[in-house]
Amino acid sequence: MPDTDMDYTIVLPEPALQGCQWDQQREPVVILLGWGGCKDKNLEKYSSIYHQEGCVVIRYTAAWRTVFFAESFGLSSLREQARRLLELLYDYEIDQNPIVFHVFSNGGFMLYRYMVELLHSHRQFGRLHVVGTIFDSAPGNRNVLGSVRALSTVLRPRTSPPLRYLALLLFAVLVFILRVLLYPATRFLHENHYDAMKSDPSLWPQLYLYSHSDAIIAHRDIENMVDSRRRRRLPTRSVAFENSEHVCHYRRYPESYAAICRSFLRDCVVKASRSAFSSEIPSF
Repeated sequence: MPDTDMDYTIVLPEPALQGCQWDQQREPVVILLGWGGCKDKNLEKYSSIYHQEGCVVIRYTAAWRTVFFAESFGLSSLREQARRLLELLYDYEIDQNPIVFHVFSNGGFMLYRYMVELLHSHRQFGRLHVVGTIFDSAPGNRNVLGSVRALSTVLRPRTSPPLRYLALLLFAVLVFILRVLLYPATRFLHENHYDAMKSDPSLWPQLYLYSHSDAIIAHRDIENMVDSRRRRRLPTRSVAFENSEHVCHYRRYPESYAAICRSFLRDCVVKASRSAFSSEIPSF
């Protein structure tokens, strides 16, 4: 039975769209992993991109406290949620369908990291047919200032200014000590998500959507990850948008963003069985 304890949303294709361009029994499954502090209504607009293509869409966002505190301080709190998300594919009997991940910011990236590890280490999950991943405004690498800005955005509507400033100060100090100063000595206990994914063995295509105007995730971190994958000759694309803020590329460039995602989805599903993946996507 589907996991009723997890606060996820699943959207099935409309009968009129079902099988419109895919195998009617194996429509693509798109898994949206939201950013820290994201609400399901924020993901719903992204969901519509794929729903209109006749896809099954699963939306999930990890609790912001887990993203900003537990994971930032080196606790692998999202690993169990990653496992339960993958098990949903079996619960809904869509484990034979092609799967595409759409990952937002470091909050989604942290969860994705554990899902990838499970896909490559567990026989059950290794049979799943992942065909591509899209990263929106991710990943970032030990950017304390960006993390503080992101947490401030989440706390602003929830806390009074004095309490928010105190929480941000404590958060910045602890993250700097634990994840920057002490990280070389503690890396063997819990490698950070960015470093772990630089050696990601996944062979499926990846697309990185980002902007030089992002004040939370440094564009250099994303470009370094792209370069790292390309040096290993893994199928990797990237699109740098102009003047769009963190996880706001779709809001600023809705038509371009949606077209890029749909094109990538179709390429991944259609070409999944081929070794070549050389199609180019222009920058906007």
